[in-house]
Amino acid sequence: MSYSAETRRRRTFAIISHPDAGKTTLTEKLLLFSGAIQIAGSVKARKASRHATSDWMEIEKQRGISVASSVMQMVYRDHVINLLDTPGHKDFSEDTYRVLTAVDSALMVIDAANGVEAQTRRLIEVCRQRNTPIITFVNKMDREVREPLDILDEIERELGMPCVPMTWPVGQGKTFGGIIHLENQAMTVFEAGSERRPQDFRTIPLADQAELQQRFGHEFTTAIESMELATGASPAWDHAAFLAGRQTPVFFGSGVNNFGVMEVLDALVNLAPAPQPRTSSLVVNKQPVVREVLPDDEAFAGVVFKVQANMDPSHRDRIAFVRMCSGKYTPGMKLRVQRTGKELRPTSVVTFMSQRREAVNEAYAGDIVGFTTHGGVQLGDTITDGSVQLQFTGLPFFAPELFMTVILKNPLRTKQLQQGLAQLGEEGAIQVFRPNVGGPMLLGAVGQLQFEVVQHRLKGEYDADVRLESCQYVGARWITADTPQELRAFTDAYPMRMALDAADTLAYLTTSPYDVRLAQERFPKIHFHPLREHAGLALQQAG
Repeated sequence: MSYSAETRRRRTFAIISHPDAGKTTLTEKLLLFSGAIQIAGSVKARKASRHATSDWMEIEKQRGISVASSVMQMVYRDHVINLLDTPGHKDFSEDTYRVLTAVDSALMVIDAANGVEAQTRRLIEVCRQRNTPIITFVNKMDREVREPLDILDEIERELGMPCVPMTWPVGQGKTFGGIIHLENQAMTVFEAGSERRPQDFRTIPLADQAELQQRFGHEFTTAIESMELATGASPAWDHAAFLAGRQTPVFFGSGVNNFGVMEVLDALVNLAPAPQPRTSSLVVNKQPVVREVLPDDEAFAGVVFKVQANMDPSHRDRIAFVRMCSGKYTPGMKLRVQRTGKELRPTSVVTFMSQRREAVNEAYAGDIVGFTTHGGVQLGDTITDGSVQLQFTGLPFFAPELFMTVILKNPLRTKQLQQGLAQLGEEGAIQVFRPNVGGPMLLGAVGQLQFEVVQHRLKGEYDADVRLESCQYVGARWITADTPQELRAFTDAYPMRMALDAADTLAYLTTSPYDVRLAQERFPKIHFHPLREHAGLALQQAG
């Protein structure tokens, strides 16, 4: 049985950007225009009851930033679009990196005044490593911004690939007149207002030069000149090059004014790829067995790229977000966790509309489904129907650079603290290390804000009020050894530096940048891994 008709309808993409580029606003407008939501909230008006649909955590509502990625599904032009909104703040980049492993394309939002910013560069690098196709949306053209040619030039430099403009702006800021569609040679006229729909904007063919010149004057002439320069310097649109991550289509607009958004939504259907094959690398008899898993394969297979505790505070549930890689899901089917060999028995299986959930009747490769569980599932787990043995790899866990010691204010809440840290560690909100010699638990983070979020969630969700204190550690490396004897000799030599993380993987904690080099010289057969999945693969091969 082939599921190709269904998988071809799927589009699964992530929205990436620097904070404040307008990513969450654009997310809402895409949902609005597809008919998935009826009213758009505003992140800025965070004191009001209407918050951004994709920002559901209490701390997000207080601060007006996205700190957790969220998943939303919509149907547009008979295509099922799975949209993953990611945190823009660099302190939550780990969550974003993991989300990028679950998508087939990315929509990059750029603030036209600021160009390509630091966090966008990091995300571009992840997309480049995976050859993920990128659609670019240059936002906020109704503000005082840089020249479009300058922006294109910078995007090309940062992406390391040519830009192909699909629309072109006429004017900017107070003189922003609209966008020219290069394909159909017409100009859509800009009007401010967040309530407007695509049909409310007037379109004038470029053939009506007299009207356009009269209405927009110098701005129109300048736009035509710069557009001709841009298209002259750009290669012709090549869909195959885009799919290979070697070319990006560029759109201009103003998300807050609903302008230029429809063009992006159409591009996701017309240009973005359907679900792609995935590589499984399973270790059998200490040898990696690599196979390509096709979206149309009959057997169900998926990978857990995110675990979220307490999405519904009244139910204290945990949801494993699974990117389906092949097959079809139907209610009641038997599922197995590859890592443990145990059957997965979710209490419910849902698709997402941010915080709202709907029971799944059927899902196919490319879809994101949520399994409500009470444990037994970790980030990176491969889920199958049991008919095939597979192991999807590539979910990143970076070695933390910041550490804090957890001190519980009320010792009677120890059980709640342990439960909270176990669940937050499993979901990847923070890395939790349990020192081998005992003593307080350690939290490891990529960014300072992660500590604040975890402290807030421990108190709000687990009633565990904690104080976080600085400690001497500045880094960690997951370790493996060629033989058990060598590993034992190493752990005996550094007992105070050994700790286990949430997945019970052994780590070596460092107090200076030189520690790893010195330990490596003393124990040449110990391997230090900056990524946890590399340690896991080495352990599998060692048997």
